[in-house]
Amino acid sequence: MNNIYDVIIIGSGPGGLSAGIYSARSKLKTLIIEKNLFGGQILNTGVIENYPGSIEDETGASLAKRMIKQCEKFGAEFIKDKVLDIELNKEIKTIKCKNNTYKTKSVIIATGCKHKNLNVDREDEFLGRGLSYCAICDGHLFEDLHVYVAGGGESAVKESLYLSKFAKKVTILSKYDELKCSGYIEEKCREKDNIEIINNVKIIELLGRDVLNGIKVKNLKTNEESVFIADEDDEIIGLFVFVGLKSQTDLFKGLLNLDEKGYIKTDENMKTNIDGVYAIGDCRSKDLRQVITACNDGAIAAINVEKYIN
Repeated sequence: MNNIYDVIIIGSGPGGLSAGIYSARSKLKTLIIEKNLFGGQILNTGVIENYPGSIEDETGASLAKRMIKQCEKFGAEFIKDKVLDIELNKEIKTIKCKNNTYKTKSVIIATGCKHKNLNVDREDEFLGRGLSYCAICDGHLFEDLHVYVAGGGESAVKESLYLSKFAKKVTILSKYDELKCSGYIEEKCREKDNIEIINNVKIIELLGRDVLNGIKVKNLKTNEESVFIADEDDEIIGLFVFVGLKSQTDLFKGLLNLDEKGYIKTDENMKTNIDGVYAIGDCRSKDLRQVITACNDGAIAAINVEKYIN
């Protein structure tokens, strides 16, 4: 039994790291498996100001670094590997990775989700240099600037309302004939003097040298192309992309109960439909996906893992 972990956490975003802190501190033999960089999507966030206890000039990377140190302090192990297959239905679970196979009494899934991309050139290049996928994280950085929102669904309109508190103007670039959101949210949007809606357009090019200062769009009905350029005094524009999310749960299809969008269903204790298996953070079916809610999920799951094992 010495080679069997008490808990394996798949994913090392804030949720996975919080679970690692709680489980390792409870003297559970804890392994965190991550296929990319330890820290998850938070590494792409330039400024963290809405997480309680953030220090001055906190970034996603600096917060993740401190969380990782906490995990290591309490004895959690970290492995960089890609999970290829899993066996969850037995009392001892098996995690088959590219480089090794691991046994564990319990599993916490923290695989997160990914924002769907625009699929245009230089999108990655402008991330953090004018382009963002999180209004709550980065909206305040564009105070008194002109920002654009790619997307015409409920999330895009809600985020536009939030951005309107900071930006001098918000322009929604929607591919639809009309906004795909509730009537109430659309009404609130149209009541805002600094929100403009442009329908039937698609972003086809991002412009700028070091920072984003221009967006080229094409009208989907007329094929006419237009360019939006930053004001001369601003030199930069903001582009917030909300064209959908994709849950990172393909590995668990047919094993765990998923909602219609592919997110893992859990109870309030983060438990899935399989004993000893928990899901937390952005891969879980929930309304709000933020660092603080992921950390909350991680703590709850780890505490319930301890109860399950004991």
